[in-house]
Amino acid sequence: MAKYRKFQEIMDSQISIPKALITDYRSLGIGEKELVVLLQIHQFHIAGNSFPTPDEIAELTSFTPEECTQVLRILIQKQIITIEQKDRTARNIGNECYSLEPLWEKLFTCSANGPTPVQSTENLFSLFEQEFGRPLSPFEIENINIWLDQEEQEPALIKAALREAVLMGKLNFKYIDRILREWKKKGIHSVEQARQHGKQFRQGQAKEHPAKKTAPKRDVSLYYNWLEEE
Repeated sequence: MAKYRKFQEIMDSQISIPKALITDYRSLGIGEKELVVLLQIHQFHIAGNSFPTPDEIAELTSFTPEECTQVLRILIQKQIITIEQKDRTARNIGNECYSLEPLWEKLFTCSANGPTPVQSTENLFSLFEQEFGRPLSPFEIENINIWLDQEEQEPALIKAALREAVLMGKLNFKYIDRILREWKKKGIHSVEQARQHGKQFRQGQAKEHPAKKTAPKRDVSLYYNWLEEE
């Protein structure tokens, strides 16, 4: 009888997951390690913990906390999960939570629309990390996703804004966001328009504030390669 009760406890403590998550995860560009972390986030949600730490996830897997941090970052980059505010009117610490809504949405549209392309946006994140010289934080990744999804900015224009920030020596997200908003306001929708606008802006700045010394120029040939991608 005791053995039966033990088995019954196991059966009673099951969690429900969509079958499509097990059968179609590869079509979404999700690897096995990422799948395990997603399942752990799901069970943490059910248990009442909507923002588990990498250490908490690592305790239930064979991964290290560092590996869990990397996987979480990749999942945010791929727009499989997002970080949201539980109470959107509050910005206090401890108000964040992982949302699996993007995952469920992709799962239930995957069969109708085919595999979700992730390569182009992954390249975008890689460029930002290359220029910042470090991995992006989850909130910086979420910022880029907002540009892509909510503001519907083209990846090529975001790359162009990154280039302008580098050329102006103001490599931060607030400045890049200002550039994108300014371009949108002025109806700039192509990389060529952005390049011409940036050139005119820098020429105007040079006339207003002539430099006493010629600063060493940074090699920006890289940008002209990837900016040609429309």
